[in-house]
Amino acid sequence: LFLIQSLLKERPEYRDLSIPAEPNSQRQLLRGLMNIRTPQRIGADFLKMQDEYLQGETAAKGVTDIADLTPIQPGLYLWQGDITTLKCDAIVNAANSGMTGCYIPNHRCIDNAIHTYAGVELRLACAELMEQQGYPEPTGQAKITPAFNLSCRYVLHTVGPMIGGRVTKADKELLAACYRSCLELAAENSLESVAFCCISTGEFHFPNDLAAEIAVQTVKEVCLLQAFNARGVVAAVNRHVVVGAVLPQPVFHLEEALVVLRLGQQVAVQIRVPRRQHKNDRCALRLGVSDEGVERLDLSLAQ
Repeated sequence: LFLIQSLLKERPEYRDLSIPAEPNSQRQLLRGLMNIRTPQRIGADFLKMQDEYLQGETAAKGVTDIADLTPIQPGLYLWQGDITTLKCDAIVNAANSGMTGCYIPNHRCIDNAIHTYAGVELRLACAELMEQQGYPEPTGQAKITPAFNLSCRYVLHTVGPMIGGRVTKADKELLAACYRSCLELAAENSLESVAFCCISTGEFHFPNDLAAEIAVQTVKEVCLLQAFNARGVVAAVNRHVVVGAVLPQPVFHLEEALVVLRLGQQVAVQIRVPRRQHKNDRCALRLGVSDEGVERLDLSLAQ
C-alpha cells in the first residue's frame, strides 16, 4: 500500500483514487502507476520497499540460473520462460527509440516487463543516457545499464526495425545490427552470458522465422567479439559463440523463447595487420565456423 500511495501522491489527478483490496488488483495498479511514471528521482524509503517487493515477486516466480541450463550446441541455449527471472550477466531489452520504457499501463511487451521488474531506477538511468545523447536512439545500436532488481547484472537496450509491410534488405541488416551491437557491447564490458529476447518480433512485427535465422547467422558472424583495437593487432576470438544450424521449430514468440549465449573461454589470436594509411581505414576479419569452432580467418583492410 505504501508504494501505491506514494505514486498516487505524485499525480494530483489520482490522489482520490480508491485502492482495491484484492492483492492481484493492487499489483496491477502498482505496475500501471510505475509504467506511467516519468523518469525522476524518488525517496530512499520508497526504493527500499520497492526493492524488497520486486525481489520477492521475482523469487516467487522462480529464478533460472544459466549455469543450470543444458545447451543445444556448445555455448548456445534455447530457453522458454520469463526473461526477467533469468540469472545471467545481461539480458537484452527490445526498446523503442525513446529508450525509457513502455508507458502503457500493464502492457504485455517485453520493454514494459523489464522496466516493471527492474524498478523505477531503470527508467531514470535510461533517461540520463538519452539526455546525454541528445537525440532518439538509432535502430541497430545498443546501450547498457544496471539491471537493478532483475536477476541479471545488466540490461542491454537495443531498438529493432519496425515492419509495416514487406521486409526489406535494410530491415534485415538493421536486425542483424541489433544482435551485433549487443554482443560487441557485452564484450566491451567483459560479460560472459547474454540472453536475447526475440528482437522486433512482437510489437514491431518482424516475422518470427526470418528473425530467428538472422539471429543465428549474426551470432555465427560475431564470433570475433572484440573488434581490432587502435593498432589493429590483437583480437579475441570466442569459439563458444558458434552456431551450426537454424534453431528448431516452433520458432520464437515474444517473451517466451530466448536465445542465451555463453561467452567465455576466449582464445587469443594474434594477427599482423598492415600499417594503417588513413585514420578512417578499418580492418575487417571474417571467420569460417562450424560446430567445432573456428575453421579459417580471412583478413582484409578496407577504407
